Amino acid sequence: MKQYNYKYFEPFIIFALWIILFASPLLFGQFQEGIDWTHVLNIWKNHLPLLLLFLAHRFVLMPYFYFKGKKVSYAIITLALILTGASLIYGLDTRLDEPPPPPPPDRMERPMEKPPEDVLGSDFPPHGPPGQNNRGPIPAYVNFIILAILIVGFDAGLQISMRWANLEQEKFKLQKESVENQLAFLRNQISPHFFMNTLNNIHALVDIDSEEAKQSIVKLSNLMRHLLYDSEDNQNPIKKEVEFIQSYIELMQLRFTDKVRIEVDIPADIPDKSVPPLLFTSLLENAFKHGISYTHPSFIKIAMSFPENRLIFKIENSNHFKKTEVPSGIGLENSKKRMDLLYKTAYDLNITETREKYTVNLSIPI
Repeated sequence: MKQYNYKYFEPFIIFALWIILFASPLLFGQFQEGIDWTHVLNIWKNHLPLLLLFLAHRFVLMPYFYFKGKKVSYAIITLALILTGASLIYGLDTRLDEPPPPPPPDRMERPMEKPPEDVLGSDFPPHGPPGQNNRGPIPAYVNFIILAILIVGFDAGLQISMRWANLEQEKFKLQKESVENQLAFLRNQISPHFFMNTLNNIHALVDIDSEEAKQSIVKLSNLMRHLLYDSEDNQNPIKKEVEFIQSYIELMQLRFTDKVRIEVDIPADIPDKSVPPLLFTSLLENAFKHGISYTHPSFIKIAMSFPENRLIFKIENSNHFKKTEVPSGIGLENSKKRMDLLYKTAYDLNITETREKYTVNLSIPI
């Protein structure tokens, strides 16, 4: 969902409405001999009660009645204000006291001219002076009621729409913050787990080859730098993640004998694109933790490919059934949670298991 800034939208709409309303007598009036400012001022004077009604509706009725759940009181007060304004305008309308205009003089008929009804029949409208049956202008109080209903409805619709839009923006913001917090929590779970496993490896190496142990500590330092700093970014270059995977495998190989076969198939040409950090660490940990046996031949195969706009990460490991099953920990569960938060339905995570092999196939967009 894209975020929009509605800060200036509502004031602009309101300002435009009142500019059009007050400019209407100048834009649509018929002034053949110049602007009749007396007529324009009279219309503006009739618009002032509408403006007061609008202000009362916007700053009192909607926030303190409608949005507080007092909708019946809101409707009664709004209707009362409209009728009160109409009554005041009715009482102040000077046109009601003016005598009606005199009828136009009778038309002189030419000889031999017959009334239309004599020619066309009795269905034709009665003959009389032109304009005699024309209706007069709409009374000011009726015009006020019509405009008041339109303005109140417009303002109510605008406020409800803007309130809904702001609530949606807040909802989106909270969801985004929740996703970021969950991702940070999952990252922090990965880091100590990986650190503990690697320290165990170096500990086992110290008594065997102290020089190799020192080099392993340097490699671990580089990996921890990646975990502590690079993982704070939302996206990391794929090349950095590949370097992390390769260093991780080198450290894990320190404690394994020749009975463990590790194959890595990652192309040299890596796309210059980015992915979320530490996306593959849990899958690697799970493979090394559950796919290695010190009494039976074991293997781990890691492959990465880059078809069009996708990254496919595949990892296979030997499946050793144990009498006492070791809990799988947070590895795969974390991966699934992160994928759901990051990619929704745009990723594929397929896990297959046989007696000999455990396979994880991950495909994500890049």
